[in-house]
Amino acid sequence: MARQMLFYDRVVPLSRGRHGKWSMTAPTDLGFAGAIDSVPLMVSEFAAVATELPIVFVVDDRGAMPIVVLGFGPGENAMVDGAGRWRGRHLPAFVRRYPFVFSASPDGETLTLCIDEAYGGFDPTGRRGERMFDDAGARTPSLERALEFTRTFQSEHGRSRRFASTLKDLGLLVPALARGTARGTGGDGGRRSLTGFHCVDRAKLKALANDVIADLLRTDALELVHLHLLSLRNFDRLAESRDARPATASVQ
Repeated sequence: MARQMLFYDRVVPLSRGRHGKWSMTAPTDLGFAGAIDSVPLMVSEFAAVATELPIVFVVDDRGAMPIVVLGFGPGENAMVDGAGRWRGRHLPAFVRRYPFVFSASPDGETLTLCIDEAYGGFDPTGRRGERMFDDAGARTPSLERALEFTRTFQSEHGRSRRFASTLKDLGLLVPALARGTARGTGGDGGRRSLTGFHCVDRAKLKALANDVIADLLRTDALELVHLHLLSLRNFDRLAESRDARPATASVQ
């Protein structure tokens, strides 16, 4: 499963000197995300996504992070149609923040707002869309809104990683395999598998000490775990969404 933000091609710090006259139109064509099979998911989005798409976890040296599965293979996003429209009810914040992103300093203490200059909605002449800086060099309301959304996203990202890392530290996350039958756009037919992600092990969850369960309940982490487990049935829905005929999938 893809782990990189492939649709960010040319990320540079946003500056008055370089982008003072630039304007921007908001993305309406989501084709830029059409080849991404998973993106990080914020815990604040679990309730909106749990009935629609699978929520799983990736584990790395820093801990763990929730992600939402969007396709049954590299280069496939079943949620973006041929016209670049999102086929689901909830568009993940990770996609909505594009073309803005924060870049962290090596020590993690400083965040710099950056943009993907390759985004086609930018106009260096300032004639199309809304300016990001006014003639006096001040941030415009549209840029302030983008900055606030990106700042909120960054905060939620940290909260989401802490939640997932807690599950890892408790030994609840185990490697998982999802298999599904789906033909694909090329009519290739056959069995598809997804690997490289983790799920909460129900037996390990039930074996936790009462005080640990109480703490998870108090912090709303237990509710998030249940939403994650509920969402796993959506592998069926995901397999079906990539083919006109019903398909089946299961998590083992």
